[in-house]
Amino acid sequence: MRNIALRLSYDGTAYHGWQVQKNEVSVAATLEKALSEICGHPVKVTGCGRTDAGVHALRYCASFRTDCRIPTERFPLAVNTHLPPDISVSDASEAPDNFNAILSCEKKEYIYKLCNTRIKDPFLHNRACFFPSPLEFENMRKAAAAFVGTHDFAAVRSLGTETKSTVRTVYWCGLTREDNLITMSVCADGFLYNMVRAIMGTIVYCGLGKLRPDDIPALLETGDRRLAGPTMPPQGLYMSRVWYDGVVGEMMSR
Repeated sequence: MRNIALRLSYDGTAYHGWQVQKNEVSVAATLEKALSEICGHPVKVTGCGRTDAGVHALRYCASFRTDCRIPTERFPLAVNTHLPPDISVSDASEAPDNFNAILSCEKKEYIYKLCNTRIKDPFLHNRACFFPSPLEFENMRKAAAAFVGTHDFAAVRSLGTETKSTVRTVYWCGLTREDNLITMSVCADGFLYNMVRAIMGTIVYCGLGKLRPDDIPALLETGDRRLAGPTMPPQGLYMSRVWYDGVVGEMMSR
């Protein structure tokens, strides 16, 4: 039985997230259907993480097991002929037998895009969060830096997924601004449910003057979700990079 890792990207607008749902269309179910058709048997995929309804992925990893003999390099073209245009497989690799797309992942990066202008941009519809209120960018930049390090992130997560610990290590969290588009990038060894969107909401509160960047360390200490900013809408969120060791790591970095 072969263990195949795929690199893919998708526009999450039409999907109820990555995870297979009973009565909703998901990215995983759509990919499984396409793979089952080309492999000739039912396929179950494991993804590198959950993305919610409306969330996108610039670079995502999924793994599955199969006994079909399609050459690895032909998987992308083969499966893409069975996928809708908003999901694309760009590479494939034969992974070690013990590889698992989520358990073998070393760290992940997300980006969040905020269109900060009074006039909405139709070309960013469902690609960025439209936010017309004026924001103090320097305060937001300082707020982002305050999330870096190993902390208990219970104050910036939503309930919904059980986890043994709410402690995570954030390797970087920074903001850039190009014209009206503000982009946050945050990398960590793992993320809690809605953690990135809540971090962005807290940073936005700092940009509005509702919180100060200096408030964030104490806010994290409390673990009180009510003291942080809101959970921002999903359409601005993208999984952007994932890291692995070995051949899959090489594939994901190409």
